[in-house]
Amino acid sequence: MGEERRIEKHQTEGRQLVTHSAAETLEFGRRLARELKPPCVVLLEGELGSGKTTLTKGIVSGLGLAGEEEVTSPSFTMVHEYGRNQKAYHVDLYRVETPQELATLGLEEIFAQPTIVIIEWGEKLGDNAPLPCYRIRMEYVTSEERKIEVSRPES
Repeated sequence: MGEERRIEKHQTEGRQLVTHSAAETLEFGRRLARELKPPCVVLLEGELGSGKTTLTKGIVSGLGLAGEEEVTSPSFTMVHEYGRNQKAYHVDLYRVETPQELATLGLEEIFAQPTIVIIEWGEKLGDNAPLPCYRIRMEYVTSEERKIEVSRPES
């Protein structure tokens, strides 16, 4: 109950929290999913191993669009789609190195839909991310702990 209360308290934008396990990061993602209303872009930023895919698993499962085990990193395909009627897209920009590569992903078409788009390596979009969005900065602290900072730029 104490852990659950700590995560709930820090759910609000503009806050920081530290999760102490992958399970806590998943739970934070599920709770955050309750706040997301389409259209919404969630930019995930942080180094390799900071928990971006784990958080995405929690968000997508919290939206009821797929089970946690079905959510995988789209590092090679670059875009995964979840859901049927309501949809969410999971984009990984790790391998994108040029604006030309970014342009080939079809993000403009995805952004035009009333959907939730979760983008790993969101910092690669620069100022080109559409609003409204959440910007979530994740940081590796220890093998189990992740520091998470949630902000919501003004729309």
